[in-house]
Amino acid sequence: MEPPGNPGGTPVELELTVENVESALYQLYFDPDMEHKNVAQKWLTQAQASAQAWHFCWALLSPDKIPEVQFFGASTLHTKISRHWSDLAADQHESLRTQLLSHILQFSSGPKMVLTRLCVALASLALNVIPQAWSQPVADMVRAFQPHKPDPEDGSGAKASQDPHAHCLTLLELLTVLPEEEALAGEWAVVCPLLRQLMQSQDSSSQVKEKVLQCLSSWVALDVPLGEIQELLHDCFTALSDPELFDAAVETIVNAISQPDCQRYINALLSLMPLVLGLYDQLKTAAQDGDMETSHGICRIAVALGETHSRVLLEQVDHWQEYLALVNMILFCTGIPGHYPVNETTSSLTLTFWYTLQDDILSFEEEKQSVYLQVYRPVYFQLVDVLLHKSHYPSQEEYASWSSDDKEQFRIYRVDISDTLMYVYEMLGAELLSNLYERLGRLLMDPQQSAVWQDTEALLFGFQSIAETIDVNYSDVIPGLIGLIPRINISNILLADTVMYTIGSLAEWLADHPVMLGGILPMVLQGLAKPELSVSSVSTLKRICRECRYDLGPYAQEILTVSQDVLVKEVHKSSQCMWLMQGLGFLLSALPSEEILGRLHSLITPHIQQLDTLAQQELNPTNKQSIIHIVGMLASLFTTLDINRQADCLEGAASSRLPAPQSTQNPVVVVLQQVFTLIQTILSKWLHDSEVVEAVCGVFDKSVRTLLHDFGPMVPQLGEMLGEIYSAFPQASALDLARQMVHIFAGEEHHISHIRSLTEVLTSTTLTIFQQGPRDHPDIAESFMDLHAQILKRKPDLYLSEQLDVKALFYCGILSLKFPETPTVKAASQFFTEFLSRCKDMPSFGDVLQRDGKLLTETILQAVGGESPSSLTEHFSEVLLNLSRHCPALLSQWLKETLQTPGFPCAQVTAEQKHTFSQQLLREQTNKRRVKEIVKEFALLCRGLQGSGYSDY
Repeated sequence: MEPPGNPGGTPVELELTVENVESALYQLYFDPDMEHKNVAQKWLTQAQASAQAWHFCWALLSPDKIPEVQFFGASTLHTKISRHWSDLAADQHESLRTQLLSHILQFSSGPKMVLTRLCVALASLALNVIPQAWSQPVADMVRAFQPHKPDPEDGSGAKASQDPHAHCLTLLELLTVLPEEEALAGEWAVVCPLLRQLMQSQDSSSQVKEKVLQCLSSWVALDVPLGEIQELLHDCFTALSDPELFDAAVETIVNAISQPDCQRYINALLSLMPLVLGLYDQLKTAAQDGDMETSHGICRIAVALGETHSRVLLEQVDHWQEYLALVNMILFCTGIPGHYPVNETTSSLTLTFWYTLQDDILSFEEEKQSVYLQVYRPVYFQLVDVLLHKSHYPSQEEYASWSSDDKEQFRIYRVDISDTLMYVYEMLGAELLSNLYERLGRLLMDPQQSAVWQDTEALLFGFQSIAETIDVNYSDVIPGLIGLIPRINISNILLADTVMYTIGSLAEWLADHPVMLGGILPMVLQGLAKPELSVSSVSTLKRICRECRYDLGPYAQEILTVSQDVLVKEVHKSSQCMWLMQGLGFLLSALPSEEILGRLHSLITPHIQQLDTLAQQELNPTNKQSIIHIVGMLASLFTTLDINRQADCLEGAASSRLPAPQSTQNPVVVVLQQVFTLIQTILSKWLHDSEVVEAVCGVFDKSVRTLLHDFGPMVPQLGEMLGEIYSAFPQASALDLARQMVHIFAGEEHHISHIRSLTEVLTSTTLTIFQQGPRDHPDIAESFMDLHAQILKRKPDLYLSEQLDVKALFYCGILSLKFPETPTVKAASQFFTEFLSRCKDMPSFGDVLQRDGKLLTETILQAVGGESPSSLTEHFSEVLLNLSRHCPALLSQWLKETLQTPGFPCAQVTAEQKHTFSQQLLREQTNKRRVKEIVKEFALLCRGLQGSGYSDY
């Protein structure tokens, strides 16, 4: 079915028959074709806006219509009342009200969605006519819907009550939606006694009482004063003993006491304290019986009161025992029996309360604070016990039965506990660490207790939570802890995991106390051999190698042997192997220079041999992944293997690094030269695979970034190889590596010829790609622009070479500006920024700009005018700013010539707007932020979005 059309521009009102509206609704709800639905939706929106909607809406509410049609009728009525009220003459208001009340009664038994919309429409009507035409809307509604009122007609227009219960629910529905209109907040005085009456009446059903609770919830959001709802809240607490009303009562109480404005009504708040504390027995019984819903609800109430009003309640010193009792009730909720999230979900609700209470206590002036600390420090020590108990893992068997989702939720829960413990340390200080240490000592020294691994794990978890973020270097218990750790039996994987992380968190302390390394390293190396401890053991060893590298000499051989063993046996996944290699890079960097090369060789030789074997084999996905893995490991190793860093540290100087003397060639360079032929072989076979090429380029890229000038000996052969592989099969990773080489070596005289040859080869190959159409290679366009921006920055006189065609590069830049990909446009903008800043020094640049600057200006205006996504406008404004800064006269001329073309850059903007844009732009030569605003505003104008709200983003 097609929705009624609108041929020949006929006004939409002429087609508005009830049949047509109904027909369009059927299409909207039941036609599977999305396009048909959209057309119907659009037509119905127009229909709602028409004057005839005031009439057809009533027909759609007819009892014989389906609920979807009735709902549209009710929604239309609400739309008309809320948006088109002025259409109605004043003398029609009374009959509309009567008709609406009558329909609300008619729908009192449902459908619910139609009833709610009609109630919302009546609330909207009341808002339009109070107080002049309807002075007491709520009182009139209450009279109209009184369930016990036998009068067949009262002045409000409501009919005789056929079903008192349904009408009572309808009235409550009406009163629940009324607070959506804030102007009706004054009507609370009438609503309140009715709600109390219904809550306390023996005749009120559970359904009515539940609706009363929802209604109260709706009104408290209007900041109804707590003092005025005190009695009703007491009724809500009574309702908590009724299982049918429990959820609604909890929701209402929590909503009411979570209003920050409640703090103004201290007496009312204090009157709630005994009511909340009175739930403690019900809470304990629920916790004992495993009744999660009840314990969860009561906990929500206690936390809402304690957390929202902690400061106000702390200040009521005469009531300190009551508040302390509430805090202890919340502590019970934190420690509620069961394992989160499987047997309980309540304890997590309390964690932010402990932050809030602590913050409030520590914000008092010193004298007050010390009094509060006296009362609450013991509670926080208890809290630590409770949190550590809650962080306990279940038994191995039970944990194995948990779903992966439960395990993940438990992991996040432990992270939250960890954060809370770290926070609590601020209040309890060193005494907390001493407490944990003493308990751990007792546990590990008592052979009877050591069987319960969860207790040990929880105490270590507490230590690690604090040590991970707090500087514990000055704590006097750490030496004892380091002494205890080797006594722990790490046969249980979950305990072993925490032991590893605890050692890792103490890596900085170990760097200051290297004498303790001997006792702790064997455990880490033992963990390294276990795949289940992969992440924790590898990250811990990496941290130790990074922090303690200058003291690891005596242990280097053992670390390298164990690491080599796990790498050859492929114990760990690829990403952990990369971390391990980074750790070994730190370790090797700190060894005596004469030892490094030998140890480096023994570490990587098995992997190089495997790479050699793979290089001879056929091309298949398995071999490819193995090659990428080994090459990645080498890259990770070379990221951190930096012998100069050792020299810097030993000299304690931050002097700029100079090339090392050629006699002591960097061990990384020696290795790279030795494997260079092998790498060439791999590249020749896998040249068309961008992942392999990227991995190989990554090895050199990481090395040159780490070694800087020490990488120099590699420049000639690497430059030659890069040129060859790029000419044969152009890939962005080769351009990125070349950019890195330009960055480091373009300023060195003995390397400049190699850098020049390489840039010429890369440029001529890329120009060919641009001539053939670069659209399929945005990554190459981006990397090419980045490379030339770097050359312009570091060594612009490379462009004096006849081999580099500046005009062709300029055209490549213009083509790159037209790409939709942000990184490519950004790189091209950067290229033009550097190019324009060099125009005065380089005559050839100036010539190109004179000749083609107008094309650049035109391209940018076209992009800003709608050719490119509006998110790229910022990058185009950079180029316009630099044109304005470096050649304002030329820009003025180009703007004039391009913008005078009718319809350019789009038909939306007038000649006057274009003129204003030009003038604003030419006035700015330094203020980057202002230019961005000018260009953005013009872009919005071109897209017809100015003033649409988009300009705020």
